Amino acid sequence: MRPTPPPTPTARPRALFAMGRRHREALFPPSETRRLTAYVDIDPHHVAEDFAHEPALTDVEVLITSWGCPVIDADVLARAPALKAVVHAAGSVKHHVTQACWDRGLAVSSAAAANAVPVAEYTVAAILFANKRVLDIGGLYRAHRAALDWSGLYPGFGNYRRTVGVVGASLVGRKVLELLRPYDLDLLLADPHADAEQAAALGARHVELDELVRRSDVVSLHAPALPETHHLMDARRLSLMRDGATLVNTARGSLVDTEALTAEAAAGRLHAVIDVTEPEVLPATSPLYTLPNVLLTPHIAGSLGGELHRITTSAIDEVERYCAGKPFAHAVHRTALATSA
Repeated sequence: MRPTPPPTPTARPRALFAMGRRHREALFPPSETRRLTAYVDIDPHHVAEDFAHEPALTDVEVLITSWGCPVIDADVLARAPALKAVVHAAGSVKHHVTQACWDRGLAVSSAAAANAVPVAEYTVAAILFANKRVLDIGGLYRAHRAALDWSGLYPGFGNYRRTVGVVGASLVGRKVLELLRPYDLDLLLADPHADAEQAAALGARHVELDELVRRSDVVSLHAPALPETHHLMDARRLSLMRDGATLVNTARGSLVDTEALTAEAAAGRLHAVIDVTEPEVLPATSPLYTLPNVLLTPHIAGSLGGELHRITTSAIDEVERYCAGKPFAHAVHRTALATSA
């Protein structure tokens, strides 16, 4: 009897990295690349930073994208007849996934949920520090090098029963509410696409934006950058905030009128923790760099350093699901893009 031949291995889909080379190196070190190549046929050293003259498009089935990915338009798709899926190892896909991709019926996945985690962690730290007046007290302690009457200087400071307003039930906004639930805080949510029942499920009370701004000790922004959210926090709305309240922005710089915020902060009426600005980077002459009641950071809330590994794991998990014929766990739907980042 002739021996039974071994089963023919299933052909792995052809895949291609499409992103900035430095991002490929940071996201897909050799250990992660070895895991990826168990599912797809990919050249780990080849990165498409420009589709203009990219021969690998001819038979690619899966694009693995990240920051710096070129736009995937109709011309690119015409040269990629086998392309079926885009797995984005980053957050928003708006910069490269075009209408032509949706018309083709491409399956699209994003690691936005993975990237939301460090943004939410940064935000929660900012909120807790703001209510405890850590930056103010730290500055005074450094200057005086003596114990002062902190309760007298900051009556009522601390986090017990303080009110935190979250603007936007985005992935980050929802994660912030989840992380804040164990604390003795009163949580408010303003989002035109959410209702009272949805807010309650997140541990918050649904209110209109102006009411949230008036009632909150900290206002934290998590809305997408859309025409209707441009300067959402303008001079009028900033003026509604309580004296001594804190504005936290880890979303998009365009949500805040920088000039109006600068005026409020320079007057000492409001505090701010700002990770994103308009413009980005601010001019060197901006008072926001030096005001003692403002913490300005250079867009570091999102995934950096070791946090990138969470994004990589999410992306490779999605590739594994695709190769197993399963739907993406973090699929992006065209209809949701109108109200998302």
